[in-house]
Amino acid sequence: MKLICFLLFVISISPFTPDLDQVRKDFSLATNDRESALALRDKLETVSKEDNTVLVAYKGAVSALTAKYTKDNAERKDLFKSGVLLLEFAVSQKPENIEIRCLRLSIQENSPKFLKYRSNIEEDKTFILNHYEKTNSKAVKDFVKSYILQSTGFNTEEKQRF
Repeated sequence: MKLICFLLFVISISPFTPDLDQVRKDFSLATNDRESALALRDKLETVSKEDNTVLVAYKGAVSALTAKYTKDNAERKDLFKSGVLLLEFAVSQKPENIEIRCLRLSIQENSPKFLKYRSNIEEDKTFILNHYEKTNSKAVKDFVKSYILQSTGFNTEEKQRF
């Protein structure tokens, strides 16, 4: 009985790591829905730089994304800036990860020009076009494909490759 109580206690205090497949699905919803974005931001709150780098990238992307749903200018700036820092950290840690590159591309393509966070669009686009077929994970391929097909940054010929 003591062992069961101890195990329940350990489980209850251990940090919760979000399921990456669910995070991918939630992110797709969050891009166009305030409530989904805020819920995903809350779900990823405990993710730190020591966790899975892809989750760190999602946390950064969601933070930057939720900035558009905030009315307070200072909070909007802080959310966007902290999100970009996490995204750039993730890219620096795993520059060959197509999912992380796709997340950065999605934020850069959709951020207002005055924020001047658009310098890697062509680099990430080229990376994705060159590495998509080499990606082994169906879930990652589906996520990247879904983004590319709705992106205005890829022309019809490029989209047909997906």
